[in-house]
Amino acid sequence: MLAGVAMLLAPNVLGEAQIEEETSFIIPSGASLTSVAQDLEAAGHITSADGFLLRARLFGSSDPIQAGEFALTPGMSQGQILARFQSGDVIRRFVTVPEGMPSVLVWERLMAEELLTGDIPVPPEGSILPDTYAFERGQPRAELVEQMQAAMDRFLAEAWANRGENIAVSTMREALILASIVEKESGVPHERGTVAGLYSNRLRAGMMLQADPTIIYPITKGKPLGRRIRRSEISAVNGYNTYTMVGLPEGPITNPGREAILAVMNPEDHDSLYMVADGTGGHEFNATLDAHNEAVGRWFELRRQRGEMD
Repeated sequence: MLAGVAMLLAPNVLGEAQIEEETSFIIPSGASLTSVAQDLEAAGHITSADGFLLRARLFGSSDPIQAGEFALTPGMSQGQILARFQSGDVIRRFVTVPEGMPSVLVWERLMAEELLTGDIPVPPEGSILPDTYAFERGQPRAELVEQMQAAMDRFLAEAWANRGENIAVSTMREALILASIVEKESGVPHERGTVAGLYSNRLRAGMMLQADPTIIYPITKGKPLGRRIRRSEISAVNGYNTYTMVGLPEGPITNPGREAILAVMNPEDHDSLYMVADGTGGHEFNATLDAHNEAVGRWFELRRQRGEMD
């Protein structure tokens, strides 16, 4: 019966879709099917708003249309357009927070994304789980930050529940702080476990961590320093500089990724207490100060050969 009705009505009464190239179509929150049909006709995506509405009443489902931004592609029929609006299959875009990106740079990245809305403060350091996140046009920045923070809370709690017996910290907060140092001090990904083991060894021994990124953080909030660290900065006393304090800084110095967190929860078992750059992007690790000093000498000589030191 309906097929017969369609033969009588189409296409003059029901109209038809005429999408010639891929485009997007935005349905505002609270929009009615009538207003959507009128907007489709005004944009030239269908030939008749009344025909679209009649087709929807005769052949469409009773599901409501959803708000959001939808992709319309050449060859879509009016029925397919309506079905997409009802499915909520909106266009999703993505923003990536790489491992070790400090919160001030996360904030800058989100504020620069023009399709997000609303102002946000800089998130607390260490509260964002580095990952790629989907968002929709018009989504509030605060909502996306909440998703990022909820992801960190979930992962940190799960990792803490599965921590090893050789962990060197006593709380999840301390694990997060140490993971942020491991993230910044790991020259190459495969070193994270070794670096975590080294700093765990130092914590247990009551040694200063002496992590250069903790000198820089109070100065730049995690942004690149852009120059060599000054002697006065090495000796600065504050809540972060691990060259002038024993133990952990007062807070994270970046947003650590999953691997750095897992490395701290289950640190590699070794006896190294010292590390120095090896010239390849990684580090040389040593258990004694004498061996470390020899490695430092080799590193300085390599830098002199490269013209990086006088």
